[in-house]
Amino acid sequence: MSKREKFVRLAESRVNKALKDIQLIGNLSNRSAYDFDEKDLRKIFGALQKALEGARTRFDRTSEASQNEFRL
Repeated sequence: MSKREKFVRLAESRVNKALKDIQLIGNLSNRSAYDFDEKDLRKIFGALQKALEGARTRFDRTSEASQNEFRL
């Protein structure tokens, strides 16, 4: 299996799992079943946003590192 094939297989699996889990988080919006406030929402979505930004940074950093290579 090539590196590309492995990347595609894992990316599809992991992204689909993450999307399903995000949908499950959305199910918590049912006010007849759960009690929450704006502070709770800020914490949840702040944590998710921070995790996404961190993952994106890891991808960007690898491409930037090769572009900013020092040469004499």
